[in-house]
Amino acid sequence: MKRTSSQAVIASRKLYEILLVQVVKHPALMIVALLVLVSSLSFQTGRQSLNAPIEVSRALAGMQVEILQQQREVDRLTQDNRNNINALAVRLAELQAASTRLDALGERLTQMGQLSLDEFDFSQPAALGGPADPANLVATAEGDLRNSTEQLGDKLRRQAAQLDALQYLMLNRQMDEDLTPAGWPVRKGWISSRYGERTDPFTGQRTRHEGLDFVGSRGSDVLSVAAGVVVWADVRSGYGQTVEIDHGNGYQTRYAHCDSIEVDPGTQVTAGQLIAKLGKTGRASTPHVHFEVLQNGSPINPANFVGQLR
Repeated sequence: MKRTSSQAVIASRKLYEILLVQVVKHPALMIVALLVLVSSLSFQTGRQSLNAPIEVSRALAGMQVEILQQQREVDRLTQDNRNNINALAVRLAELQAASTRLDALGERLTQMGQLSLDEFDFSQPAALGGPADPANLVATAEGDLRNSTEQLGDKLRRQAAQLDALQYLMLNRQMDEDLTPAGWPVRKGWISSRYGERTDPFTGQRTRHEGLDFVGSRGSDVLSVAAGVVVWADVRSGYGQTVEIDHGNGYQTRYAHCDSIEVDPGTQVTAGQLIAKLGKTGRASTPHVHFEVLQNGSPINPANFVGQLR
């Protein structure tokens, strides 16, 4: 039966006491007693020191394995977090780009709709607020944040599509308005002769007048009543110096009896742009501009357009 280390220590102490008694009685035995005591202690210390490194090594090895496992788990979590952060950063950049585009669309639609920029300022954040209840404050989970981000992205995409459609409709409407003749071809003056049957000022006979005559000061501005392209800028028989503009959608306008012409054929003009100077060239008794509106090549009553304002 093996003795434990404590039993061995007790036995060594008893042996030491016996030797001490003998040494007292026989001083010559002191050297022998010391040798025996050193040998005993060396033996016990050797046994203990032999078992200790093995147990310590095993414990250290186990701790190293556990540390490695924990380090791998930390590395995995760090990589997952890094991937999640990168994904959220990319998604955030997409949402920011979509938001910037919506702001630009909103500003264009505000200008097209002639809305007040004080009421619809897309450069400022929307007003939000309200009291906070600490009892209702909870931490946002990663899954909830991701779901909210995706829902916001879907909403922004739908809104962008709707605004694109609205912008397309408003642009078409604006183009139709810009290309449709409206307003007067002079800044000021009065109408001396209307569209329809009238007495010719030179022959006195009944004749058909295909436009409106606007009386004004010679040399005053003659303006385009709509956007378009100049297709004629020269003298026409009976009309004198004449400018004709094609506005698309089958509409053309004619400005006759001009004193001078300020545009060339092929020039793109906008509504209200200077195109000529008022005069009395051609068959004209006094300075005025003879204004015609043609639809698909046939003259129509300009009164349907000159009363409109842009």
